[in-house]
Amino acid sequence: MLDKTGFDLWADGYDKAVGLSDNSDTYPFAGYRQVLALIYSRCLSRGTPTVLDIGFGTGTLTSKLYDAGCRIYGQDFSPKMLAAAQAKMPDAKLYCGDFTQGLHSELASRRYDFIVSTYALHHLSDSQKLPFLAKILELLEPGGELLIGDVAFGSRAQLEECRAQVGDGWDDEEFYFVCDELARDLPELWFQRVSYCSGVVGFCN
Repeated sequence: MLDKTGFDLWADGYDKAVGLSDNSDTYPFAGYRQVLALIYSRCLSRGTPTVLDIGFGTGTLTSKLYDAGCRIYGQDFSPKMLAAAQAKMPDAKLYCGDFTQGLHSELASRRYDFIVSTYALHHLSDSQKLPFLAKILELLEPGGELLIGDVAFGSRAQLEECRAQVGDGWDDEEFYFVCDELARDLPELWFQRVSYCSGVVGFCN
């Protein structure tokens, strides 16, 4: 798993690397653009909402929401990626910090129409996911939504099928969403599959 230094070193080539994987329909970013497009359109279905992005990277998604008039808040643990995102969104409120250790106090004291995260929350172990999700769901305004775009599967069988297909390229240090298992504790969860290894996981407040 990449640490903060690794993500800083990857920052300059991150968007290119993601694009190559998406274009070639390969794990882990097959379907990446469609995942982001689904989240983008769902956010803008409510005009210009307030959006918190957890693990925003270089701001690929949130910079588009920012340009559309949304009020953007976010947290990422790579200073270099944060700098790249802030350059695209000068008025966004962006904070540096490892979300696995919690949200910055300024972010945790606000409420949001949407909380989004793309290709970041797989760094939380399965045992960490539920308490983390429960905590951030409390930050949603009434009727707000949490939207997670990531490597995700409807069932454990789909995950194992993908793992077998990917073979040695599978990342055993990441913990992907298995939605029917999460739904046992979060029955309001919904999942829209996009590719054989990706989709959007959603929760409504």
